Amino acid sequence: MSPAARPRPRRALENRVPLLVLAGGLPAAIVSLAWLWGGEHGVEVRWTVTVVILSVWWGCALAARERVVRPLQLLANLLAALREGDYSVRGAGASEQDALGMAMTEVKALGHTLQSQRLDALEATALLRTVMSEIDVAVFAFDADDTLRLVNREGERLLGRPSERLLGRSAGALGLGDYLGADGPRRLDVVLGGTRGRWEVRRGTFRQGGLPHRLLVLSDLSRTLREEERQAWQRLIRVLSHEINNSLAPIKSISRSLRRMVGRPVRPADCDEELQRGLSVIEGRSGALGRFLQAYVRLAQLPKPARRPVDVAAWVQRVVDLEERLPVAVRPGPDASLLADDDQLDQLLINLVRNSVDAALDAGGGVTVSWAWIGAMLEVVVEDEGAGLADTANLFVPFFTTKPNGSGIGLALSRQIAEAHGGELTLENRTDRSGCRARLRLPDGERVALNAG
Repeated sequence: MSPAARPRPRRALENRVPLLVLAGGLPAAIVSLAWLWGGEHGVEVRWTVTVVILSVWWGCALAARERVVRPLQLLANLLAALREGDYSVRGAGASEQDALGMAMTEVKALGHTLQSQRLDALEATALLRTVMSEIDVAVFAFDADDTLRLVNREGERLLGRPSERLLGRSAGALGLGDYLGADGPRRLDVVLGGTRGRWEVRRGTFRQGGLPHRLLVLSDLSRTLREEERQAWQRLIRVLSHEINNSLAPIKSISRSLRRMVGRPVRPADCDEELQRGLSVIEGRSGALGRFLQAYVRLAQLPKPARRPVDVAAWVQRVVDLEERLPVAVRPGPDASLLADDDQLDQLLINLVRNSVDAALDAGGGVTVSWAWIGAMLEVVVEDEGAGLADTANLFVPFFTTKPNGSGIGLALSRQIAEAHGGELTLENRTDRSGCRARLRLPDGERVALNAG
């Protein structure tokens, strides 16, 4: 029942207070009047004193009513103002020497507190609305009936309609029903408002007014992906132009020199030898350029893994046996099998072992390979006793190499193979001694133990 419809209470307290005062003074008034009218007093004295006694008696009752009822009415008005959200009303003249004055003081303090909290809430709400309107993700809030209750500016842009035409409509009518029921973050090709894009869909829950609500957040990944694609093309063009120019510059210079030599009327005695030398340089640089482009094609066209059971121990031993420059120690691990492409895993581990052996030979150290289960991941570790990594930022950058005859695609290809299998490859300097540690983590797939069955 609303306050307006609530029946007005009878003014029982207002009437009870003066009656109680009158009742308290009644014995004294009766005794006084009996003594007055029973004694030998004049008529004028009797009526005068009687009027005085009755006036004082009634005045005290009215004063008591005023001192009790008026503060309570003021207190009720203050509480009503606080309930209505009006914190500007203040009670004046309250004294902390009595109970009503203390109650008035506490109500005023409560008003200050509620006003401060209301300002904080308003500022927080204004900040939230500003952030929601400025962020480049679409935010939708639905109630328990999947009815849209809140949408930001990006959500309006995504659906192509203003909020006035969106609020109050169901998730199914807006085309968001399937995304509202998605579990966990997902990346989907979303078609909304007549446009298609790559979006990340996230879902959450919150409560408002004690009722459960669901939050749907759609993040547009298309612009980010396009920016990353543009940066990838820039890096690719820089690498290709650098390598091609390094090969074409000497070819152009030698070709110019050979053309001038052939165009002379009288050729020098060593003309044929110079021609052979120049053509050999051109052939070598052309071959290097061809091998570079072939390596790039190989890196860019890695096929999908053809998965089949791979015995981890046999795989490690097979790769270690291929290395003839340095005996590689194998630390036995648990018997296990992976569902993976054994050819690609061979190529990955060969690159890691070869790099470790190169580093160990320069420093006169050794190389160790081990493996173990880390939760649901098989971790293969290749450790060397070399000088360690000098530049960890460019390890997986294609065609970056610190070796005189290195191609710069080994680690990049290895990480690409690991990620194609759902794993990861990391390199770090050892903390127990000098050297490098390569960690290859691969998911177990069905995790088949060799001794099962």
